Amino acid sequence: MNLTNFRQTSVRTAVETIRSESRQYGTEIHHSELIGLIPQDALIDSAVQYLQLDGFQHEQILEWQLTEAAAQAPAAGDRFLETLAAATPTPGGGSAAAQAGAMGAALVAMVARLTVGRKKYAQVEDQMNEILNQAERLRRELTEAVAADAASYEGVLAAFRLPKATLEQELLRLSMIEQATLVAAHMPLGVAQKAVLVMALAERCVALGNLNAISDAASAAAMARACLTAAGYNVRINLNGLSDKTAGEALLSQLQALEVHARKLEKDLHHTLTERGGI
Repeated sequence: MNLTNFRQTSVRTAVETIRSESRQYGTEIHHSELIGLIPQDALIDSAVQYLQLDGFQHEQILEWQLTEAAAQAPAAGDRFLETLAAATPTPGGGSAAAQAGAMGAALVAMVARLTVGRKKYAQVEDQMNEILNQAERLRRELTEAVAADAASYEGVLAAFRLPKATLEQELLRLSMIEQATLVAAHMPLGVAQKAVLVMALAERCVALGNLNAISDAASAAAMARACLTAAGYNVRINLNGLSDKTAGEALLSQLQALEVHARKLEKDLHHTLTERGGI
């Protein structure tokens, strides 16, 4: 069978249902087989159910702690900051924007995890699980965008380095610069779109999540807002570099719509922070 939502129907629930049905016919499950891949959380959830662990948290898994420690090792962060501070055009503001967005998504995931499994927040657990899934997807995509943004601008630099000794070469060079610049504008626009999605998730965490982590949810929104602002600068500077300004009009309209949406989210978030958190 395919389990498309293991949080609604866990692996253990499916297996135990089959076991119960088979016993009515005097037989048992001989063995089971996993074909393809399975989310780690699906196996953890099944183990938690089987062991009837009350108040279990992912932080209690040794390997989870080791993985988190490795991911957050200062050396990794230092390497990115050293590269960012170097006298090279990449990585630059676009990569920094994506990194800020990924940090915002990570904070959203943290608040969701601090909410899921708490009896006090049982009524919003399904929503928080969905927020967690979306936040982790956005964190992964924004992390990937850190390098992708740098690569897109490298494409612009490569186009500028094309030969221009003849008229034919110069025309080809200008065409390639235009194409590469448009691609370089699309990249931070995609980051800006993801930033607004992170802001929306953060706003929901402020409204529904663990009250003890409300400032973390607000911080997630702030990081995502910084991501949007920085990504927006990079969209605009690349659009300014286009010879054909009409080619970028649609992109600019999309960016402006995202900024309007972000301002609305900020307003809602600050209202909830005051009403629910007193801050």
